[in-house]
Amino acid sequence: MPENNTSLSIIIPAYNEQHHLKACLDAIAVQTDRPDEVIVVDNNSNDATAEIARSYKFVRLLRESRQGVVFARDCGFNAAKSSLLGRIDADTVLPPDWVERVKGFYADQQHSTYALTGGCFFYNVRCPRLARWWQGQIAFRANRLLMGHYILFGSNMAMPQHLWKSVKDKVCHIPDVHEDLDLAIHVHEFGYEITYLENLRVGVKMRRVRSNQAELWSNMMWWPRTLRKHGKRTWPLGLLGALILYIGAPAVIVAELLARLVGRPPLDE
Repeated sequence: MPENNTSLSIIIPAYNEQHHLKACLDAIAVQTDRPDEVIVVDNNSNDATAEIARSYKFVRLLRESRQGVVFARDCGFNAAKSSLLGRIDADTVLPPDWVERVKGFYADQQHSTYALTGGCFFYNVRCPRLARWWQGQIAFRANRLLMGHYILFGSNMAMPQHLWKSVKDKVCHIPDVHEDLDLAIHVHEFGYEITYLENLRVGVKMRRVRSNQAELWSNMMWWPRTLRKHGKRTWPLGLLGALILYIGAPAVIVAELLARLVGRPPLDE
């Protein structure tokens, strides 16, 4: 492992991700600056996730038996050997220069106490620019107003190893909270900055909106619940934001149905 202050490990929690993991790892394989380590944490998958991960020579496969993305994340973060930790999801598709840009950000010593996060686009919805803007306004700008700082987006984040070591014993391991939002709250409470680079975008898949409305509702409620459990008095505004998202979500489904009516092929689901 290179011994410098910008070596980078990418950690990917994965549970039954056989339909997404290959595209994720293929995007890592063609980075202009290859990461120093790629860790896939198999969180009790019962499909071909582990087999796919093993087929890539640059992947280090770990297993986490405790079910939940927070445990898989912690397993990968704690095992990583680089000075920088990058966290993405198994359906994340990185742009070719993502590693190069993250390392470039941390090459500036002034950023040694910063956590970094970026935006996204949804590669499986109609009107991706509108969906990207909508997600950015709610996930980043609205949350900043509610909390006084940016969130860390689980599909697109990085931080120095020493920052993680400072907060890892404080992060919450409880159900029904957003683990990336929880991590951001603890990072901020320790006095670290969170930088949001809107144009550091990755491709991600919009899943719950196009599948199970009950699951979508439950997931939306994790937002105000996370704020409330951390004593944020603005949690009712988080509830309002979650309701707005939930009400607006069917527009994605309607757009897909209209597209099919006029003969356009379905997007990958």
